[in-house]
Amino acid sequence: MTSTSSTDLIPHIERGLADLRDLVALQSVSAQGRMLPETAAHVTRLLEAEGFTVRSYPGEVAPVLVAEAGEGSATLLIYNHYDVQPEDPLELWDSPPFELTERDGRLYGRGASDDKGELASRLAAVRAVRERHEGRLPLRVRWLIEGEEEVGSPSLERFIAEHADELRADGCWWEFGGISPEGRPVASLGLKGVMGVELRCRVAASDLHSSLGAVIDNPLYRLARAVASLRDETGRVTIPGFHDDVREPSDADRAAIARIPGDGQPVRDTYGVTRPLATGSAYHERANLMPVVNVNGWGGGYQGEGSKTVLPAHGFVKLDFRLVPDQDPARILEVLRAHLDAQGLEDIEIVELEAHQKPARADAGHPFVRACIEAAGEAHGAEPIVHPSSAASGPMHPFTYHLGVPCVALGIGNVGGRVHAPNENIVREHFEKGVAFGVALLERLARE
Repeated sequence: MTSTSSTDLIPHIERGLADLRDLVALQSVSAQGRMLPETAAHVTRLLEAEGFTVRSYPGEVAPVLVAEAGEGSATLLIYNHYDVQPEDPLELWDSPPFELTERDGRLYGRGASDDKGELASRLAAVRAVRERHEGRLPLRVRWLIEGEEEVGSPSLERFIAEHADELRADGCWWEFGGISPEGRPVASLGLKGVMGVELRCRVAASDLHSSLGAVIDNPLYRLARAVASLRDETGRVTIPGFHDDVREPSDADRAAIARIPGDGQPVRDTYGVTRPLATGSAYHERANLMPVVNVNGWGGGYQGEGSKTVLPAHGFVKLDFRLVPDQDPARILEVLRAHLDAQGLEDIEIVELEAHQKPARADAGHPFVRACIEAAGEAHGAEPIVHPSSAASGPMHPFTYHLGVPCVALGIGNVGGRVHAPNENIVREHFEKGVAFGVALLERLARE
């Protein structure tokens, strides 16, 4: 494959990096409600400067922006978000989290990858295409940018349902994507769903002396029983009925997975993994297609130094379920409740956390999907790696359900990008490639 020449993109790349520096400086932490209106206003100004008409709508947590520009027979919908995760723990950052810092070809800062780097690289691509076409966009671009993604996008599904007419498109360019260590673009055609819950158990009004453990049950033991009953040693969920609605992968899905190189070793190396559940050919099949349950955190009882002989009054466990088409979070809650009751754990309360996301997956043969894959190959000069589904989750289902559009995730992330963690980063060269891909995609869609 031949890569797109990027000589004429240099000014747009540099301006895009300046945009990213300004965006990273805005501490738009949705979990804490920090600087969300200010960041929405800044993004609005950036878009309006490139000829977009921008409408701002109130959300439950932050403004939702819908922008539109260009004309033509093709319509591209772009989805991004301007909110970021909290920077904690601050002491683990090697440079200030809200100050874009370059070291050894990488750019560090909260949101550098997720999702402000993606937003800035795409805006740079729009500028470049406008310049090539004497100030106009040769296709219609609709851009939805929210500020609630990092807290589960609680406003998004209803918003998309109510504003479907102004969001219609031929396809959606999703908010993230990656580049492999070998320099190949990595495309994801879907996302797993996610459901976060907290299991709570209380046995007394206050903590008791541990000598009473002979006659009073322990909430942490009951929670341990509950958690141990949810999966087996291979990671497969053991809740009766949990797998009933799982959609069988298509032949195209399995063929795409068979072509994915590697077995996850870069991930294991980056994070120092000592207990992998899958290697070899099973790694990518499970990451794409397997629903899982995760224990996110556990609390209760004495957590301090040394010993305290106490029988805790209460405890909790935080869980998330990663779901695949056609699993429904509401149905999963039902079978989870029935499963706990069958174990004699009726006293364990299930509390839903944040907004749930349903799974989504695009047809690998859709013309928009093919156009994205071909543009990625052109821009990167390398054959794309195609995942039928990302192992991650996000609010893709409302786009596929209410708008009927296929969604393709292609972007500038890297396996060592430490998204959601200290020292979040992108590779500078990947930002440049991301701009080139955006140009190639916009031009290809305008032609086709």
